[in-house]
Amino acid sequence: MPVSNPLADLLAEKGVLLADGATGTNLFAMGLESGEAPELWLETAPEKITKLHQGFVDAGSDIILTNSFGGTRNRLKLHQAEGRVFSLNKKAAEIARAVADKAPRKVIVGGSVGPTGDLLVPLGAMTYESAVESFAEQIEGLKAGGIDVVWIETMSATDEIRAAAEAAVRHDLPYIYTGSFDTAGKTMMGVHPRDIHTLARDIGEGPFAVGANCGVGASDILSSLLDMTAADPDAIVVVKGNCGIPQFRGAEIHYSGTPPLMADYVRLAIDAGARIIGGCCGTSCEHLAAMRDAVDTHIKAQRPTVETIVERIGPMRNTVAAKTSAPTRERRGRRS
Repeated sequence: MPVSNPLADLLAEKGVLLADGATGTNLFAMGLESGEAPELWLETAPEKITKLHQGFVDAGSDIILTNSFGGTRNRLKLHQAEGRVFSLNKKAAEIARAVADKAPRKVIVGGSVGPTGDLLVPLGAMTYESAVESFAEQIEGLKAGGIDVVWIETMSATDEIRAAAEAAVRHDLPYIYTGSFDTAGKTMMGVHPRDIHTLARDIGEGPFAVGANCGVGASDILSSLLDMTAADPDAIVVVKGNCGIPQFRGAEIHYSGTPPLMADYVRLAIDAGARIIGGCCGTSCEHLAAMRDAVDTHIKAQRPTVETIVERIGPMRNTVAAKTSAPTRERRGRRS
């Protein structure tokens, strides 16, 4: 029996969907301290998580992701919360579900599943089977709270993607996965964008969509998008790029992307074949409102070249020594 997928229905209806923006960046603006687990705010400050989701919906997002990026026992044990995996993930899904259900239009809830932070054998101590169990434990909570789709993101390793996909299938949920191509145009573990389609094709019905998120800058992720859509023009591809380029100003991280630049990023992403487009680190509700307008008004045009992307969005970061750019929080294990 096919897995139910409300996301497929909405995409068929609208053609291109707008995902949400940054979790970490916006929660830091609300008072989250560096080193603090955003997932713990599900219990101590749920009204702030509701406010974040509501802001994304008000800005026009068709998809909101749960505040559960670090929701595996592997990540939560760093905060002595590994015994609350089910309850925290269920709460994350319930908060997002409540916001989505009262929206004046259909809004999809994606259950955010990030990397465990542990390396799989032979590079580390985590076995494939234990990775599947860890993700399945998290996804059990997300499903109980009412997610529509498992959203596996910011991944680097093929086996970790496969383990998370297997866990999603175990719970009869559709899944999406995205890699972070932040190391010379590949993931940290060497996955090339053109190979993203094949990593879990044999697991369940295969991914509903694949793509890229985070990385090192908006131009770079659009270049990765060109590789992905060239490799499989019929696939549903997601792109969720950072808001321009992260840079340190003193001790603070700032992102170079303006709302007009992120709107142009959306137009180029549509032209390059993306069907689901959002923002990652640095993307605020103001940026998303401009992106919503671009999704609604842009008529798909000629497929861009890398040269066109650089001319309109700015230089690639993977082709130069980026000593002044700040490391993204995803690369340090946090979706921002």
